[in-house]
Amino acid sequence: MKPPLISINKETCKVCYACVRACPVNAIQVIVNQEPPVVDNERCIGCGSCLQVCVPSSITYRDSCDDVKKLLASGNKVAAIVAPSISGEFVDITDYRKFVRMIRELGFAYVNEVSFGVDLVASGYNELMSNFLGKYYLTANCPPIVSLIEKYHPELIGNLAPIVSPMVAIAQVVRQLYGKDTPVVYIGPCIGAKDEALRYTGEARVDAVLTFVELRQLFTEFNIKESTVEYSDFDPPLGFKGSLYAVSNGIIQAAGLSEDLMNGRVITAEGKDNILEAIREFETSIDFIRKNFNLFYCEGCLMGPGTTKGGKKYERRTLVTDYANKKLADFDEKTWKSACSKHSDKISFKADFETNDQRMPLPSEEKIEEILKVIGKQNSEDKLGCGACGYESCRDFAVNVANGLTKTDMCITYSLKSKHDFIKTLKLTNEKLAKTQEALLESERRARQEQQASQEALERTSSMLQKLPSAIVIVDENLKIIESNQSFINILGEDAAEINEIIPGLMGADLKTLLPFQFYKLFSAVISNNENLVNRDVHLGEKLLNVSVFSIKKGRIAGAVLRDMYLPEVRKEEVIHRVTEVIDENLALVQKIAFLLGEGAATTERMLNSIIESHKEGKK
Repeated sequence: MKPPLISINKETCKVCYACVRACPVNAIQVIVNQEPPVVDNERCIGCGSCLQVCVPSSITYRDSCDDVKKLLASGNKVAAIVAPSISGEFVDITDYRKFVRMIRELGFAYVNEVSFGVDLVASGYNELMSNFLGKYYLTANCPPIVSLIEKYHPELIGNLAPIVSPMVAIAQVVRQLYGKDTPVVYIGPCIGAKDEALRYTGEARVDAVLTFVELRQLFTEFNIKESTVEYSDFDPPLGFKGSLYAVSNGIIQAAGLSEDLMNGRVITAEGKDNILEAIREFETSIDFIRKNFNLFYCEGCLMGPGTTKGGKKYERRTLVTDYANKKLADFDEKTWKSACSKHSDKISFKADFETNDQRMPLPSEEKIEEILKVIGKQNSEDKLGCGACGYESCRDFAVNVANGLTKTDMCITYSLKSKHDFIKTLKLTNEKLAKTQEALLESERRARQEQQASQEALERTSSMLQKLPSAIVIVDENLKIIESNQSFINILGEDAAEINEIIPGLMGADLKTLLPFQFYKLFSAVISNNENLVNRDVHLGEKLLNVSVFSIKKGRIAGAVLRDMYLPEVRKEEVIHRVTEVIDENLALVQKIAFLLGEGAATTERMLNSIIESHKEGKK
């Protein structure tokens, strides 16, 4: 199975979609969520429009160089059949006999002119179009035109002239001359001919198709140059006016058909836009136009996609006509007529065409209107479109979006609107971000101020803790010291003082290693129960400590105040405090006793009064 005719290199594709816009049959699809376009080779007609507009040369066609080299190395005598437009391609070669010799140097045993095949085919067109029987025809010499009719206008297949192309005609002539098994390689300007060659078998077959670009590659590969070869002419039979075939109406002149505006029977159209319009009008108005149509997709074969890029049309046209004039100046017309007569009776001019309908069903009107609404083309005056997407109208574009051949982003106005909306949204977002950033900076400034204030407060607090005569220690839930003051370290003794020199404040030290169990369990109890313990007397060695443990952060941090009761100032303070507590308690007790005594006396008085009153009532 042959590889596809047209391929896109995804690595080098710039995703400019120029190829999509250039394709006349929408065979290059733009798939949603897939950037590089994709060629649908079933829909492709091999016109090469995409090749012409691809600036990075990411689009290539099926290469035939290896196939040709294999044929040349097979040991068989291989024939090259060369299209008339070669005279316009090799501007750099001064004499056509040089490029004939260069072709032979590649290993071709025979080099024949396709222009003789043009002459034979032209004779068939003369007969078909001169004997009018009520049907008007489209010429079938151009492979992209034939493919376009078969795939997108199958109702016109009956109007395709049932005549083989010059390439197929000369291939049969070559095999009459050199044998039925002779391999034949066509050298020409058309990439569509590569697929056309696959249509034929037997004596009409063409084994390989080389474009002029590929021919130049082989010349370079084998180091074949004009300066190193001698002259060599084409093998007979030579072509006559078929040498003008490279120009679009050359086939008409070769056929001897009139193009007179008053009485002529043929209209010639060339170039993508012209032939598309010509086919449309042939479909709708042929009974009014009443002419046969001679159609060539390119502006003459001399501008085919298989020619070197950048060629000048009228310069090439001049080279073609100069070559024809030079050759026909001393042309042996008698020998030519004899050859035409000899081969016309032996070859088959009959061409068969097959319907290969690639037209897609029309989507529902609701779907089309929905897409038009999305791209902002609801109004009838908007639906004409700008054509930048490659489609004739916005409606046509919407139909192809619905059929999955393209996506809405291909609409320039929609894309620009989307970008403008995005820019507007982006601008608003940037403004919001700027305000948010400003607020964040202000928040950060305040946070720094608060942090600085907190640091200063922490330093003041730490300084105050260090100056307090009472011992202070703060621990976490694991009884690791967070902070302690010098008084606490003094209570613990010399070992703690040595540790303090290395780790100030004993930060991170384990309280369990510094204090006995009955001491540090007070901290555990406060952290676990979240209940403060106040004024507990605890012995630590020979010291008696008054301890108060407070919950600072529920379940996580606790702090303690420790006082050495044997210190004179603490003892005096504590004695006064405790005497005050005893006096307060005794006063409270006396008040309570007095209250009780007062209540008891009142009750006794009431009882005595009651008895007296009762006694008085008895006497009466």
